[in-house]
Amino acid sequence: MTDTKDTLRKPVVLGPGEGRLYSMGRIAAIFKADGLETESRYSVSEWWLDPHTKGPGPHSHAEDDLFYVIEGTMSLFVGNEWTDAPRGSFVLVPGGVIHDFENRSKLRAGILNFSVPGAFEPHMPSIVDWFKENPPQDTDA
Repeated sequence: MTDTKDTLRKPVVLGPGEGRLYSMGRIAAIFKADGLETESRYSVSEWWLDPHTKGPGPHSHAEDDLFYVIEGTMSLFVGNEWTDAPRGSFVLVPGGVIHDFENRSKLRAGILNFSVPGAFEPHMPSIVDWFKENPPQDTDA
């Protein structure tokens, strides 16, 4: 058994909607655990998109992204194709693979994102600034 006094990490218990909020107009991210909380091994965040809202745009990075749709239907671009992922869908995007997400539906949609390895949250201030200069656009659908 491990004595919890010997670790700097503390348990994280959050209720619905709790966490560190980053507002980007029609997109919101709520970080649940990152950095010191996970020893930078992974990052956990919720991403919420209003109806008919494009996401960050196609991009890739070294970290794996795991997405689990928690509400609505999220459209995810992975590699070279779009997939409509309803609530309960899971998508693993290996590091280096181009991906994107957007909400093409008439209802708000949310995904739970795990970024491995973390930490991802230190990038959020520059992402928020980017969205201030480039507000989320309407989807084509």
